[in-house]
Amino acid sequence: MPVSLRRSVNGYAPEMSTMSDSLRAVPLFSDLPDRELRSLAESMQERSYKDGQEVLVEGEGGIGFFVILDGSARVSVGADEVRTLGPGDSFGEMAIIDGQARSASITAGEGLRCAGMTQWHFKPFVRDHPEFAWAIMQALVRRVRDAESR
Repeated sequence: MPVSLRRSVNGYAPEMSTMSDSLRAVPLFSDLPDRELRSLAESMQERSYKDGQEVLVEGEGGIGFFVILDGSARVSVGADEVRTLGPGDSFGEMAIIDGQARSASITAGEGLRCAGMTQWHFKPFVRDHPEFAWAIMQALVRRVRDAESR
């Protein structure tokens, strides 16, 4: 894990990485102990997108799971924009879980910054962290209920 050092009164003191700090604010990860959060941060890559840039394309295969750290993203199914995502929201997990094509397109809004995890990191992390698996299930249930209410 990358550790940055900052000057303290008595010399240098280690502080938690920016990625760990960002992930701590995400509801999916809020119940993870610090050690597991640092492990998660090590397996995720940060990426920024320009406004209007395609992040995921409906109908294509997918091996990535993403969490929005900053900015926004638009979710489209077919030609219809169905919702907007913001910090703390996630996307991409459905294609990883069931191996099917992406169910929606994601287009970057202004200032989109995400943390992403590949399938080969996602599956073992879910298996080894039941509190995260439970949080993912809850998020998916909310998404299904939201879709059913439309």
